[in-house]
Amino acid sequence: MNTEVEHSLPVIICAAVILICQSVFLFRDARKNGHNYWFWGVIGMIQAPVPLLVYLFFIKKQWRKNDKR
Repeated sequence: MNTEVEHSLPVIICAAVILICQSVFLFRDARKNGHNYWFWGVIGMIQAPVPLLVYLFFIKKQWRKNDKR
């Protein structure tokens, strides 16, 4: 029974680090680009990597910047 707890602790810590890093990135980038930064910071803490992908492809629209000639 103890082995389950020992193995799950590193997984929880890793997931928490990923969520915090994603949330901080979304918060800072949305603030820099004039988007609703509190919304993206909170959404980034809930789930990974869907909020990051949605932000990059639909909100920030990086792929459209290179298309303008």
